[in-house]
Amino acid sequence: MSDETKDNVTDKDNNDYEDICYICRRPESKAGKMIHIPNNICICSSCMQKTFDTMNHGNVPYMDFMTFNPGMMNQTPLTHDIPKSQKIKKKKEKKEEPEKALDPKKLPAPHLIKASLDEYVIGQEYAKKVISVAVYNHYKRVSEGVMDDIEIEKSNMLMIGPTGSGKTYLVKTLARILQVPLAITDATSLTEAGYIGDDVESVLSKLLQAADNDVEKAERGIVFIDEIDKIAKKKNTNSRDVSGESVQQALLKLLEGSEVEVPVGATSKNAMVPLTTINTKNILFICGGAFPDLDIIIKDRLNKQTSIGFSAKLKDELDHDPRILSEVATEDLRKFGMIPEFLGRLPIVYTLDGLTEEMLVKVLKEPKNAILKQYQKLLLLDEVELLFDDSAYEAIAKEAMKKNTGARALRAIIEKFMLDIMYEIPKDDNIGRVTITGDYIEGKGAPLIEIRSNQAHLIE
Repeated sequence: MSDETKDNVTDKDNNDYEDICYICRRPESKAGKMIHIPNNICICSSCMQKTFDTMNHGNVPYMDFMTFNPGMMNQTPLTHDIPKSQKIKKKKEKKEEPEKALDPKKLPAPHLIKASLDEYVIGQEYAKKVISVAVYNHYKRVSEGVMDDIEIEKSNMLMIGPTGSGKTYLVKTLARILQVPLAITDATSLTEAGYIGDDVESVLSKLLQAADNDVEKAERGIVFIDEIDKIAKKKNTNSRDVSGESVQQALLKLLEGSEVEVPVGATSKNAMVPLTTINTKNILFICGGAFPDLDIIIKDRLNKQTSIGFSAKLKDELDHDPRILSEVATEDLRKFGMIPEFLGRLPIVYTLDGLTEEMLVKVLKEPKNAILKQYQKLLLLDEVELLFDDSAYEAIAKEAMKKNTGARALRAIIEKFMLDIMYEIPKDDNIGRVTITGDYIEGKGAPLIEIRSNQAHLIE
């Protein structure tokens, strides 16, 4: 092997190890980047600065090895005399390969998305089926882009359902399953640009914050605009409609897909906030609202279609139909106050059913994170078992139906009767089991307490 080849091998081998400061003996990982001077000597920036400082004051102790010991100039520096076993090897930097966003092969099929939703959302079978297919098609479109010059349109959705039917919860669960950023906003806070309130770009600001200011991640997220029925056109008004039709007009460019300048780290534009550009082409927009009195508009339309004869539908037959919203048509929404251009950008329209007493009982029992299961886990930390008999479930559901606010009423009822239990139970370490009864919910009795010796008695 020639001398030149040996030198090349030695240099390549030495590159695998950290440089060590000739003066303070610290490695490169501790002292920082080294300064190389003649004769293969490495000095860290700190020692070099100290050398310059002492030279300026007339003392040169660090230069003895060069000036006052000339014989050392021909020797191999000390850094190369250290055995390799004592040298610190450089850590190889791992090259992080950028993950492909939403690999279509890893995207769960619609039936798997619905199965995951079933674990958290009770009922609403049709709505879960529609949203699973729409989301699957949307993210397949995002992953594949244009196929054979055929551009697939966006699958923006409009969900209609009474309050407490699970609209927001459905979208939250969906975003958690797909692991994509989600922004939830309220349409009531949006106004036409230039007026008091948030402009429509604030919707994207929230999405950017949810994506940790990662534009690429935000551009494949989900935006849920709740209370969309509140921006319907105002009827019989002479004042400017700055929070109704004008907001629908402003939202058109977002729903269709356009490049929008969005403030980073703020919800409003000003001179002190940097701006970034977000393309909404691949952002999935889901709008939801209760649409009060929409059922009256639907009934009026259907009643006009009633005929005369033995097979004709009676007008009062629709008055007590709990699924009347499922008959909604685009003309009903236009009559409600939504402009045609806005509805045209929400091609998928579906409804959620109001919760019945039986569905409310299932909401208490079946979901993975049901509120009663949360209380059971809390008391289990105190080694107390919390049970509910069937009469308790029915009593809670009946009480919730009276409030007419859907599943939202359950939390208020449960918080009320669990207050005394959560306050009293930790006082006594002998309590091993608490059973909630229907009488206790209705205020006619007390929960059944069992001490650890299995002797039962009632709380006084």
